[in-house]
Amino acid sequence: MSQLAFPSFLAGFVLVAATLPAAADQEYPTFEVHFSNGIVSPSVIEVPANSRFKLELRNEGSTPIEFESTALRKEKVLAPGASSFIVFHPLDPGNYAFFDDFHLDMPPARIVAR
Repeated sequence: MSQLAFPSFLAGFVLVAATLPAAADQEYPTFEVHFSNGIVSPSVIEVPANSRFKLELRNEGSTPIEFESTALRKEKVLAPGASSFIVFHPLDPGNYAFFDDFHLDMPPARIVAR
């Protein structure tokens, strides 16, 4: 490969990568989930089946939380007062449990894809 061809290839790669939208920048149906010292609200979240969606997680409690779903293979730890989000791939219709792994004494919540 000549020395002139490599920089052109690299420049083309950077141009293509710069034009691809980041997952966080795309518009997905968004649902808020609030955590407060072991309480998850809402406890049932209805989402569209077969399309991507985003959960905005907010820890309004005084202790850390961990969103966890073994069925969906997702987890996220949040400090008190912190917020974050998770983007989900399209789900088949059904029920998917999630829970706060730091407050296991509370019943699990669920995502219902319809």
